[in-house]
Formats: sequence, C-alpha cells, structure tokens
Amino acid sequence: MKKTIAAALFFFTALFVLVAQNALPLGYGGIRLGMTLDEVKERLKKNGEFGYHGERDVSLLPGENRVLIETDAKARGVSSFLDRCYFQFYKGRLYIMIINVDRERMDHYSIFSALCKKYGNPTSLSPEKSEWKSDTVTMSLERPLAIKYVDTKVFDELNAASLVPLSAAEMTRELFLDSL
Repeated sequence: MKKTIAAALFFFTALFVLVAQNALPLGYGGIRLGMTLDEVKERLKKNGEFGYHGERDVSLLPGENRVLIETDAKARGVSSFLDRCYFQFYKGRLYIMIINVDRERMDHYSIFSALCKKYGNPTSLSPEKSEWKSDTVTMSLERPLAIKYVDTKVFDELNAASLVPLSAAEMTRELFLDSL
C-alpha cells in the first residue's frame, strides 16, 4: 500500500513539473516569429532596448524574399543587456531572431539557469549550445552568449528546398565509405 501511494505521489509530482513548465516563447521584447517586416519595425521603434536606427538597419539578403534587420544597442549607447540583434525574414515574415547578449552585463550560466527554470531542461545540450524544441519553435542559447529563436516549419522548408543532389564524385565517395 505504501509503495502504491509513493508511486502515485511520484507520478503526480513529475506530472506537475511537466505541466508547470511554460511553453517556449516565440520571441523576445514584444517581437515574435511570424510577424511581418512592418510589424517588427514598429515594435523595434517602440522598444529602445534593441537600439534600432530605422531603415538604415534593414538590408536585403541574397536569394528570394529575404530581408535582414540588424540592430546594435551597444553602439547606440542604449542601457541594455542586448548587444547586436538580427531579425531575418522570409516571404515577409520573421523566421529567425538572434539576440546577442552583452557579456559585460550578463553571463551564460545565469541565462541558462533562468531558461531551465522556466522551460525545463534543454532538448539537446552541447558545449556550443543548449537547445529547446517544440513543434513550432527552436530556442537555443549559444556560446559565447546569444539566444536564437527559429520558426521550425519555415526553417525546415528552406532546408528541404536547398538540398542539392550529390555529385558523381560525392556519390562515389559515399559508395566507398559504405563498402568499408
């Protein structure tokens, strides 16, 4: 009887911990993955933490439908925990957000601990990065000190579209390696 009660208590405690963890965020500072270019520009204007300078921070990337906004809070003299931030768009929608954190004001361990407390342990962990994943977003904490939000569906779509068939030399190499 005591074992059954202990097992049930353990089960419900574990269940509570899983339910209590928050869903992964789609962004930071009022900016979320999936927003349009104009929506992100407006939010950046309203949130001085990013150090947005306006249109001069916007550039076109090689390839179709790709725009990049690069902000620099440190260069603008903004009192912020942020350094450079990058907002990458595809088909007019934000799909990657990279926030470089000011290493003079914040440390990797503090951010890692806060993310683990709020979202649970990372899905994958390596010396270079810690990664949390859901069906819609991949959030990673990368070294030296950057937080990255990626729209999983758009990223997978772009990755699949960029796959190039192997050349004859690459295929021969693969066949050789397979024969070992």
